Amino acid sequence: MTSKLRVDAVLVQALIAGALSFAHLHDLAAAAGQTGWKAWAYPVSVDLLLVAAWRRLRSDSSSRLAWCWFLVSLFASLGANVATAGFLDLAHPPGWLRFGVAGWPAVAFLGGTLLAHSPAPTAAESRPVIEPEPTESVSTETKYVPEPAPEAAAEVEPTQPAPATAPPVPVPAALVEHARKLADDHRARTGHPIDTDTLRARLGVPAPMADAIAAQLA
Repeated sequence: MTSKLRVDAVLVQALIAGALSFAHLHDLAAAAGQTGWKAWAYPVSVDLLLVAAWRRLRSDSSSRLAWCWFLVSLFASLGANVATAGFLDLAHPPGWLRFGVAGWPAVAFLGGTLLAHSPAPTAAESRPVIEPEPTESVSTETKYVPEPAPEAAAEVEPTQPAPATAPPVPVPAALVEHARKLADDHRARTGHPIDTDTLRARLGVPAPMADAIAAQLA
């Protein structure tokens, strides 16, 4: 069984870019007066700060602190690549370059400390807080008066038959039609014809008019 070595193009590109950036940072530090092991420590410091900021961004992409130090370390790495490409005379480096290289260890230490010891937001803190909507208060003084239940009229049995004589008082045809619907509804629910007292209570009319309506419904 033969084993095949899979070469990842992205990994190879990352190794090449890392090696070149590492060498450029070393050359820039050496040109600024940092010799020996100190010149090699500068690219390690820049790359470690870049990795620390990137790991913080992986866990908290909205962290301004992580973005700040990620851009600082990226600018340091990119600046070294550009500076060693002939834009600066490394044989006679300017004063600001010496100042920046000399001050980088303190800057890198500050950034690494803040990234390592600043607490990351928990899931409860990152979750948006949903405030309950205000509800209208209902006054306790308002009382609801229910209408009389129609089932109560079912307990009243007819005491006397409706008069069969002509109505003594004139009754509007619309009122008679409405009373007929009430009588049909009462019979459907109770199985008994509606009596005069119940009809008068449902219509809210005087007793003589209720008798006249009951006579027309008979």
